[in-house]
Amino acid sequence: MLYPLSYGGSATAIRLAGFGHRPPHRGYRPGMSLPRVLVVDDEAVIRQLIVINLELEGFEVHTAADGQEALVKAREVRPHVVTLDVMMPNLDGWATAQQLRADPVTRDARIVFISARGRSGDVSRGLQLGEAYLTKPFDPDEVVEAVRRLAAPAVPAPGDDPAVG
Repeated sequence: MLYPLSYGGSATAIRLAGFGHRPPHRGYRPGMSLPRVLVVDDEAVIRQLIVINLELEGFEVHTAADGQEALVKAREVRPHVVTLDVMMPNLDGWATAQQLRADPVTRDARIVFISARGRSGDVSRGLQLGEAYLTKPFDPDEVVEAVRRLAAPAVPAPGDDPAVG
């Protein structure tokens, strides 16, 4: 795992993100598409840290910098899992999650909130809207494990995916 102080900043992150061959997701079998993850956070460094760790685990990762962009991207890439910050400009994580759930195209995406808001009311609200809630600062291993757990159901090949029409 790569931790915030261990990867040397964005120059190293950019090199690592494009390192070429990615190992397949641990649950991957030939004929399956890689689990798609949409990482949503307004902080570029946090976003890149999550991306690197998920890509190293073999996930197909897409990004958005705020809730509005996340809604557009989610309809395009149809992620299996969305990691979602709560405090963001334009559209916060709560409203983004509600809109993802209301849209027939994105309602089945599993949501992992990753937020600096750690009060019990915030955690409860997050678990009502999503499947997992992690607080910042976070352990990248916990993020990967949460995404892996939520992406665990078999991911059909693109031609077999009933959501793709």
